[in-house]
Amino acid sequence: MGTLIRGGTVVTATDTYPADVLVEGETVSMLGQKLAEAGHDVVDAAGAYVFPGGIDPHTHLDMPFGGTVTADDFETGTRAAALGGTTTIIDFALHTKGDSLHNALKTWHAKAADKACIDYAFHLTIADGRDETMAEIPKIIDEQGVNSFKVFMAYKHILQVDDETIFKTLQTCAVAGGLVQVHAENGDVIEVTTKQALAAGHTEPKWHALTRPVECEGEATHRAIRLAEIAGAPLYVVHVSSAMAADAISDGRKRGLSIYGETCPQYLVCDSSDYDRPDFKGAMYVLSPPIRDKWNQAVLLRKLKNMELHSFGSDHCSFNLCGQKELGKDNFSKIPNGAPTIEDRLAILYDVGVNQGVLGLNQFVALGSTNAAKLFGLFPRKGTIAVGSDADIVVWDPAKERTISAKTHHMNVDNNVFEGMKIKGRPRYVFSRGLKVADGDTFTGRKGYGKFQRSAKFFPVQL
Repeated sequence: MGTLIRGGTVVTATDTYPADVLVEGETVSMLGQKLAEAGHDVVDAAGAYVFPGGIDPHTHLDMPFGGTVTADDFETGTRAAALGGTTTIIDFALHTKGDSLHNALKTWHAKAADKACIDYAFHLTIADGRDETMAEIPKIIDEQGVNSFKVFMAYKHILQVDDETIFKTLQTCAVAGGLVQVHAENGDVIEVTTKQALAAGHTEPKWHALTRPVECEGEATHRAIRLAEIAGAPLYVVHVSSAMAADAISDGRKRGLSIYGETCPQYLVCDSSDYDRPDFKGAMYVLSPPIRDKWNQAVLLRKLKNMELHSFGSDHCSFNLCGQKELGKDNFSKIPNGAPTIEDRLAILYDVGVNQGVLGLNQFVALGSTNAAKLFGLFPRKGTIAVGSDADIVVWDPAKERTISAKTHHMNVDNNVFEGMKIKGRPRYVFSRGLKVADGDTFTGRKGYGKFQRSAKFFPVQL
């Protein structure tokens, strides 16, 4: 028998209507009002919204960085994601200069296999512009089911690539059906400002932000868009933190370019004053691009409302304050960059977006799930509630309140950048391919249940 989700209001990116949802096996088999129970397990969705499972397009699990490894692996990270209403993640497989893309992907498959509690897909980073690397891209898309490739304009001597590599990647993906993602900050300038700050004796966490001014993000975003324009390629700008970068994306779209933008929860509720927190707690906010001045938050929300920014990723990259962030106790440039955000991503978007009257329910679903499914080749299998789609479903209680805290979250980390934030709205139940993986605060899924999801070729979509 199946599972009957009864009495809720189904919300997709386009529609809102009262309906029961029947799940049989791993997919949705029927939608309608007053469906017969017929021996099915009945789930009470009265007073709740029934959303498609969240898709987080930007995570970093079990990732080496800054002399350490992220605190969450594919088991702990996906468990926390499920409890927050996310049923699919797209993680970044890191390519190493001189190695093959296939080897990078193989490494990340090994990290996820038998650990992931929910479904997952992959992006691939590009570490060099060798002919061999470019020749692999079409094969990765066609044979391995990965359609997106990320280039870094920052982290000089570590991840940063030059404009030649970026341009060649754009050209290759434009032909092969891939989507290029870009971390847009001017790494060369940041290299200079960081050395100058340290030489002057500035070591505190706030100097992470002061050495990565907003102009570094704005310039790099503009440059990446112009390179994509020359190459005739689509472009996806990750973790947009500022009005300046968001405006560059809007300008590109006004010229008819296929430019897409993503922002993250930390940029909507945290601000530059957080770097001044005492007892080295400002290190919790060391992530890149850095947290900006508070006025940027309203601009980013407006861009989401107007669909000038198109998706909402967590950029989950968790490091413990004790023992990991402390690596930069005497040198801000050695603080591992990142924050734990995978569990609270959807709740924060709902609270500051829907509860504040900025976003409608359909926009919330589009930003938290559907748009990512369309951009990364998973729709309509993922990202919607429809007959035949995977039964990735969140029964969302809009009245339930909670206070975010590291003491109660489920991420494997000792800090939370949203500590003390009171929010309204959270999952009552979460289903991943028909399996109940969350019942309130209780994880009911199982390690290794998640499956790799192949992405179809990218094609420009109207969002």
